[in-house]
Amino acid sequence: MRLVIIGGGILGTAHALAAIDRGHEVVQLEREPEARGATVRNFGLVWVSGRAPGELDLTLRSRELWEEIGGRVAGVGFRPTGSITLVRTAAELAVAESAARSDTAAARGLQLLEPDAVRALNPALRGEFLAGLHCSRDAAVESRRALPALRAHMAATGRYTFHAGTEARSVADTGSGAVVTDDQDRRHAADLVLHCPGAAHSGLTRELVGQIPVRRVRLQMMQTAPLDEPLTTAIADGDSFRYYPGFAGAEVDALNREQSQAATAAEHRMQLLCVQRLHGGLTIGDTHEYTEPFAFDVDEAPYDHLRAVTETLLGRALPPVVRRWAGVYSQSVDPAAIVTRAPASEHIWVITGPGGRGMTLGPALGAQTADLLNL
Repeated sequence: MRLVIIGGGILGTAHALAAIDRGHEVVQLEREPEARGATVRNFGLVWVSGRAPGELDLTLRSRELWEEIGGRVAGVGFRPTGSITLVRTAAELAVAESAARSDTAAARGLQLLEPDAVRALNPALRGEFLAGLHCSRDAAVESRRALPALRAHMAATGRYTFHAGTEARSVADTGSGAVVTDDQDRRHAADLVLHCPGAAHSGLTRELVGQIPVRRVRLQMMQTAPLDEPLTTAIADGDSFRYYPGFAGAEVDALNREQSQAATAAEHRMQLLCVQRLHGGLTIGDTHEYTEPFAFDVDEAPYDHLRAVTETLLGRALPPVVRRWAGVYSQSVDPAAIVTRAPASEHIWVITGPGGRGMTLGPALGAQTADLLNL
């Protein structure tokens, strides 16, 4: 088959890879010179630890696919870092203890560690904490390098073409397939068109499928200069328990009745996530904002909070912050929906809304769509 995929982010690229791996031909269109949305504004984390039980199998499958992709495409920077969620209060410790004895703990690779064991695993953690919930199944990829590496890999098959700086203007169903017309007046005939618009819910998305049950979420993040020692795992703080459905239960309910340790964290719906990039810098975040219109500027208070928490856990000053940014991602409104797939016709589908799970679940969602559509 011949596919046209509209959208050059992780979801569109993962669908392109799934089609290429099944022997099909793919033309991919990206309106920017390079993907600039949530795909490159995230942590690059493949996050197994907090996924809901109902999506755990898909998450583990995606983790396996990322490892397999990393073996084929070294440029994606896959590494099985694992993670440690560091707890500092009794309520957070209760959540970690519950997670470590849950029915899914073994599948997630969860183990509760005393402080000395945490420091043995990740010597950079010399700060203040009561314990650490280690997840050996978590991993990382290089979010800013992965897509160019995957495109080069696909191009080498001779069955993949990428058009950067190219916006799809219209998609028409011909009855036996579809035709995409781009902003350079080129027509791309396809047996199947997959529109993966990310957080662009208007424009072509609305023309194809109208209003769909998705919303936009804004976040703020930052990156430091290189740390002069390895951070051997990704790290999170206990506030992250509030946002990941895999930890839901009475213990999280009790945690939510407590005020976060900082008013800023509660106001901005914050958690600490931190991962070291291959260049040594730390990517740190994040916040959650759900009500539009979103501000065009960034708020400094969350960055102060993130710096303070990270320094408390590391027991040292952070390197200088060299970049700050905001990003917006698409999230399905139904909490039970992992992604929203909306058919415009038999030959045209819109696929968006994985929430903050796009990097984690991209390969598995691409493979799942390929199976659903009999590619």
